[in-house]
Amino acid sequence: MEIRGGGPGHNGRVALVTGAARGIGLGIAAWLICEGWQVVLSDLDRQRGAKVAEALGDNALFIAMDVADEAQVSAGVSQVLGQFGRLDALVSNAAIANPHNQTLESLSLAQWNRVLAVNLNGPMLLAKHCAPYLRAHGGSIVNLASTRARQSEPDTEAYAASKGGLLALTHALAMSLGPEIRVNAVSPGWIDARDPSQRRAEPLTDADHAQHPAGRVGTVEDVAALVAWLLSRQSGFVTGQEFVVDGGMSRKMIYT
Repeated sequence: MEIRGGGPGHNGRVALVTGAARGIGLGIAAWLICEGWQVVLSDLDRQRGAKVAEALGDNALFIAMDVADEAQVSAGVSQVLGQFGRLDALVSNAAIANPHNQTLESLSLAQWNRVLAVNLNGPMLLAKHCAPYLRAHGGSIVNLASTRARQSEPDTEAYAASKGGLLALTHALAMSLGPEIRVNAVSPGWIDARDPSQRRAEPLTDADHAQHPAGRVGTVEDVAALVAWLLSRQSGFVTGQEFVVDGGMSRKMIYT
């Protein structure tokens, strides 16, 4: 796995990034470390999470946490506070889709509930337990939603519903936690979330790019850079917003 490490001087700010063992979450954590943040990575995958945190260097710490379990969320936030004494940012990225894109007829209520528990209950629980500490430092929350909330594909009912609810939650949190805490959402479209080495070894084809109106496919770095800006002091007037990263796909959905 190829990961950019952090520089020697950090800015004294601490971020908690969930779902950070791979893909977009890991990319966000790596980007923030490069910008001087101390980052706590959270994921259910203990082995991989510990490995990537070690690769990221001294400014990264891993904790295992199920974001749908309030006891684990509370304990995880306490661990962050015990380690660093502060929390400045929360990035709620942990998410799951419909299991294997199952049809509605085969989707069980237990599977539906689990998707909503992780994708919607999780961000609520995290905001609830992080808010007192974020407020103390004028902190920020960024929720990772999805363009599927507005333009779904077949057999993604649970995922689309949960991400649509997350957008509503984001706006409500911005109103109830403001002005001290800013809350925004980022909705990626088609993002090539593979590791950089995999992307170089198997680059997307011209046919892949041709499916997009602007001929562009997003990368983890596109999302990570936007999240980092939303957490920065340069975006101090931005709250309650959804930022779409989809390369112009908002008005066009193609099924393959």
